[in-house]
Amino acid sequence: MFEAMIDPTFRPAANAEAGARAARPDGLSGLTVGLLANTKKNAEQFLDAVGSQLAAQHGTAGVVRRKKLSIADPAPAPMLAELVESCDVIVVGVGDCGSCSASAVADGLAIEAAGRPAVVICSDAFRLSADAMAEAQGESGYAYLTTPHPVAPLTADEVGERAQEILPEIVGMLTAPSKATVVA
Repeated sequence: MFEAMIDPTFRPAANAEAGARAARPDGLSGLTVGLLANTKKNAEQFLDAVGSQLAAQHGTAGVVRRKKLSIADPAPAPMLAELVESCDVIVVGVGDCGSCSASAVADGLAIEAAGRPAVVICSDAFRLSADAMAEAQGESGYAYLTTPHPVAPLTADEVGERAQEILPEIVGMLTAPSKATVVA
């Protein structure tokens, strides 16, 4: 039973800063990564694999794991505040249905508005829900990542493979674009 639903017709206040993204670090080495999972099957396993791979391949220093109690609701404000306070970057997911994709985007937007870089991961079948939430929040065109649908029935090995496949995109969205050296 859901206690609350996200209103897709909600429009943010006119003074809300649309398109604002938190400043990105140049790299992830030494940083603490937040992993915000929902209750969908394999969401925690997927994000745990991402966290392990970020540590092994990019030298992140630690992981803070949190799990929302509802797939349809945004993360509670105290949980988001804790992640923002204790983490340098945050990965949200996995949106593997319509309502959890919409709430994942709402969480990503809230994290960015609080000043932390976030990346949201949804399965590709639910782009419409994710895009609708972004538009409803005044963030049409909000960039998030997709992985092939479905995620829930994957084996542990398949979850790890999916996480490895999307890892370069996660790193790219969490970090500042590299500054190319121009040679004259």
